[in-house]
Amino acid sequence: MLKARIYQPARNAMQSGLAKTHRWHLKFEPSASRTIEPLMGHTSSSDTRQQLDLNFDSKQDAIAYAERHHIDYQVMEPKQKKRRIVAYADNFATKRVDGNWTH
Repeated sequence: MLKARIYQPARNAMQSGLAKTHRWHLKFEPSASRTIEPLMGHTSSSDTRQQLDLNFDSKQDAIAYAERHHIDYQVMEPKQKKRRIVAYADNFATKRVDGNWTH
């Protein structure tokens, strides 16, 4: 049976917002090893499914697709980022938490 990962992509380094991170992806794991083509030196593989990246609106849709097509899958839950909300004025507060005052 095929093996696939179901995951929610993380933001890339050039992205400050959360656009395109709410969709779920189903990506197949490679089942055949890559080989080096002797003529041009490019790496290639006979497995064409590793080129697929299917997008779904929800995790349940991706799981339902995998089960409907008898695909072994592994769900990778996204890590929740801890957000610390601070104001610019906190840099100049006289009662700073860490006690370091450099001004």
